[in-house]
Amino acid sequence: MKPEKAYRDQALKILPWICTRCAREFSGKRVRELTVHHKDGNHENNPPDGSNWELLCIYCHENEHARVVDSQAGGTSREPAKAPATHKPLAALGKLLKRKNGV
Repeated sequence: MKPEKAYRDQALKILPWICTRCAREFSGKRVRELTVHHKDGNHENNPPDGSNWELLCIYCHENEHARVVDSQAGGTSREPAKAPATHKPLAALGKLLKRKNGV
């Protein structure tokens, strides 16, 4: 048995079949939509009591990993912070509308 299958089978035995993020319940064939997420991100850390696992539906699991990627894409503390935008493209809109309407 592959290690990932072994810990998934163990997780499904000891954890409720509920996504810990969206709280949807799964049963029957839909249990295949539940995935094992490693809380510490280490797929080698598979304690038999399941303390490093949580069951997430495929959608919440994808979202969880996307959040990690998004946070990494934000840069590092070594990069200088970018100055906020100062351009105000609609600042003169009121004047333009008044001129167009003849006011």
